[in-house]
Amino acid sequence: MPDDKQIEARFWKALRSDPVMMLGVDGVEDGFARPMAAQIDQDRSPIWFFASSDNHIVDAVREGRRAIATVAIKGDLYASVRGNLSVSQDRAMIDKLWNPQASAWFENGKDDPKLRLLRLDAEQAEIWLDGSSLVAGVKSLLGIDPKKDDKDDQATVPL
Repeated sequence: MPDDKQIEARFWKALRSDPVMMLGVDGVEDGFARPMAAQIDQDRSPIWFFASSDNHIVDAVREGRRAIATVAIKGDLYASVRGNLSVSQDRAMIDKLWNPQASAWFENGKDDPKLRLLRLDAEQAEIWLDGSSLVAGVKSLLGIDPKKDDKDDQATVPL
C-alpha cells in the first residue's frame, strides 16, 4: 500500500511518459477543457503548456481565472490538479521546454508570434491509482471488499 509521497512520485512519472492533460479554466463561457501537452521541468509545480494566442484558454487566463487540469492514464492513474494559470514571458523556459512536438504546432518555431507559454502553479492534486476492474471483480468473488483497497490507492497532495 503506497503512501502519499509514493503516489505523488508515480503521478510525476506517469505525466512524463503520457503528458496529455485536459486543461480548463474556471468560468470560461463554453465550459470545456481542452487537451494540452504538459511540459515538466522538474517533478514539482509548475506545469507548463505551449498554447496559441488564439486559444480561448489564453484569453481566459488574461482575465485572472483559476484552472483545473485532469489526466487519465489507463492502467496507471487518474488525477485532478487545481491551481493558478498565467501567461509567462519566460524566454529561458521556452528554450528549455521546446521540443519537436511543440514545434509541429508553431510555423515559426519559438519565434512564432502566436506562441504563448502557460504556467500552471499547481496547488493541490487528488490522485487515484488505477485499480483494475478485473482485480476488483475477483476480490468480490472471494468475499473481499475492493473499496477498502481503493482508499489506500488515493492521495490528496500539495504540489
